[in-house]
Amino acid sequence: MNFLNIINQLAEVDPDVLDRLDSRRAVFSSLGTIAKRSTLAAAPVLLASFFQKAYAGTNAGSAVDVFNYALTLELLESSFYNKVIASTLFSSASAADQAAIRQIAKHEAAHVTLLQNVILGLKGTPVTIPGFSTAVFNTLTSFNGSTPGATTQLAMAQLLEDTGVRAYKGRATDLQGMADAVITTPVNLGTINPLEAALRIHSVEARHAAHIRTMRKQTAWINSDGDLDSAATYQGATPENNVKQAGYDLTTAGVITTGVTYSAKDAAAAFDEILTPAEVLVIATPLIGA
Repeated sequence: MNFLNIINQLAEVDPDVLDRLDSRRAVFSSLGTIAKRSTLAAAPVLLASFFQKAYAGTNAGSAVDVFNYALTLELLESSFYNKVIASTLFSSASAADQAAIRQIAKHEAAHVTLLQNVILGLKGTPVTIPGFSTAVFNTLTSFNGSTPGATTQLAMAQLLEDTGVRAYKGRATDLQGMADAVITTPVNLGTINPLEAALRIHSVEARHAAHIRTMRKQTAWINSDGDLDSAATYQGATPENNVKQAGYDLTTAGVITTGVTYSAKDAAAAFDEILTPAEVLVIATPLIGA
């Protein structure tokens, strides 16, 4: 069985897994004017420079290290969703919301299995954690609710998913340039590319984040105007309200085309920023426990 067949299995529970554009693409409609959208389309070289400079990183981490980093987050998320489904609060959710959470839980379980097999195939040892802390989980007072803050199960789900998206992006460059690997045991995955493997999972995590945010009546993308924006998930050395990319302040008229100005909200919403491993550790450690 090759890696693409594994992805096809994931597609059975997520038909859009191969669609690289998730609900966050709707952010472009928030740019507001045809002129702004035309400007973006007319400046591919400058935008390419933004991406290259803004998300440059190092190749310091090994593939096993990065995949274990991802596995830790997936184990945390999988444990969390299992606790949600088993909780009495879950029964208060609508049938549609219950179905969505069960589907996401299936994805997380599939990600855990896939990452474990990849790590074993790379001759590494998959990391283990106790799971999502029961003590923290018991502080969640409802499945969903209108009160701002991380006191509901869906609010915690949003924080976890958005952390995952930023965390994957933060380690993606560590996998750039790494050679393909042929994995035959414990499962025959065939030839995989480490960066491609990580980004395929990353795209599903982004879809989870968008759907959870929609369930909470938030925008499907991070727009620096949400009820949880003060949480550590959205902070860090490069917080999600950042308006600069590759040293350019995108709110300054004329950065791309003379006379075109982007609001701080538009500029912040246009990019998901990275989280460093140290920042993810600060966020995730209090959530791990028996």
